[in-house]
Amino acid sequence: MLGYQTRKIDVDIGDFKVRIRALSDHMQFADPSGSAEKAGICSASWSMFGQLWPASRVLANAVNQIEISDQRIVELGCGLGLPSLVLQHRGANITASDHHPLSESFLDYNAALNELPAIPYLDLPWANRENSLPRFDLIIGSDILYEPNHVQLLGGLIERIANPTAKVMVSCPGRGYRNKFSRSLIELGFELTTTPTAFSEGEKAPFKGQLLTYQRNG
Repeated sequence: MLGYQTRKIDVDIGDFKVRIRALSDHMQFADPSGSAEKAGICSASWSMFGQLWPASRVLANAVNQIEISDQRIVELGCGLGLPSLVLQHRGANITASDHHPLSESFLDYNAALNELPAIPYLDLPWANRENSLPRFDLIIGSDILYEPNHVQLLGGLIERIANPTAKVMVSCPGRGYRNKFSRSLIELGFELTTTPTAFSEGEKAPFKGQLLTYQRNG
């Protein structure tokens, strides 16, 4: 017994028809070993990793169109890993990362479900201050600015893992912390481009959500 229930979701990203195993609803919770509690994940937020959020679809569509050659890429807070699966399908050098104890197993399952090679995975709490972390040319994340402390944590993490010449792409459905996050990356030498984007089917402009793209040329 898994202790939780799952379902399969079909998603079209360009010509890539992706099948995703997700939690069946937001009410799931299972932490028999206490690993989630040790990771600082409470019962209320435990199931968040296992949902297919609109921001993940937006980011997946965005990375389906970007240049990937000679790019070492990492997805932060990957959850079910839809953008990482799209990049793996394209043959990118992609590493997925999260800190939820089940994220890696769901990622592995979803890669196999779509007949893709396993995606390298990094257990990466955002407060990790190691100087030996790998560095990346492209850092991506979907809806990762939903808590007040995320700005400081992500700004510090990006400072440690971004190459001198690097890009950061974040799909944000309209969180109030994005302006503060943008200022923190501008202080690190990044320039911001915003693309207003629909996050739900039938949504009309002006859009509340944005694709945030930060570029730094070392």
